[in-house]
Amino acid sequence: MKKVTLLLVLALMGLVSYAQQDAVPVVKYGYLSYDSVFKAMPEYATMQANLQTLRNKYEAEQKRVEDDFNKKYEEFLDGQASFPKSILQKRQSELQEMLDKNIAFKKESQRLLSQAENEAKAPLKQRLAAVLTQLGEERGYAFILNTDCNAVPWLNAAMAEDCTDIVKALLK
Repeated sequence: MKKVTLLLVLALMGLVSYAQQDAVPVVKYGYLSYDSVFKAMPEYATMQANLQTLRNKYEAEQKRVEDDFNKKYEEFLDGQASFPKSILQKRQSELQEMLDKNIAFKKESQRLLSQAENEAKAPLKQRLAAVLTQLGEERGYAFILNTDCNAVPWLNAAMAEDCTDIVKALLK
């Protein structure tokens, strides 16, 4: 009986050690709100102020051009009845040309603002990516999830760590 028990214990120990070797390693991951971390960066406020200054300049120019158009249109309406046909057509063409240029300028300014915003955000995103890489390596994360927009509706708290505040502190 002792031999059978000893044999059974040795077999169980072998099975336990074999099971431990083949056990799936615990995967640890982090999660954060990318938007809140991005907006908490010190450079974000400066970037937003610079973009707002640029936006204000474009808006001021659009307002000036719109006022010029409205003035010319009112002059056109006031003199419309007294203009000869050739002058009337010329003024209509001028107004149409102004309108087309105003629309083109508005579209171009929107494109340029969008481009300026993307260019201003690029270094901030690179810095944030570097901090996330550093944090992931230091903490041994398999990955870091972005929880914005309900992208991750559930997380296993035993395997995950909210690293939002850690990343914010590293970015300061």
